[in-house]
Amino acid sequence: MPRTDETKSETHSLESRLEAAESAQARKASGETHRAMAQGYRFIGEVVGGVLMGVGLGWLIDRYAGTAPFGLVGGLLIGSGLSIFVAVRTATRNTKDAMAKAGPLPAVADDEDED
Repeated sequence: MPRTDETKSETHSLESRLEAAESAQARKASGETHRAMAQGYRFIGEVVGGVLMGVGLGWLIDRYAGTAPFGLVGGLLIGSGLSIFVAVRTATRNTKDAMAKAGPLPAVADDEDED
């Protein structure tokens, strides 16, 4: 059956809408990728920064109080502990936000209940 002008315009309309939907999907995926990368960099910054801050404060305590290795070791332990705490809190918050955004999971029928 030969194509009429009406069929050609419908095909062109469908193709343009498909292209628009695909580009919107690509933009959305790109934004999610950038957001995930930003969260990863923030996570690394929090962990490394917390440890370095603890070591720095411990070194300062050693320098001015004269408690040679104890301030540095204590600062390292405290900085590491706080870094882990902040990282877990951030990960928990991000997981909670992602689950809220995804919505409820669909119910699945249990095969054992079908008697």
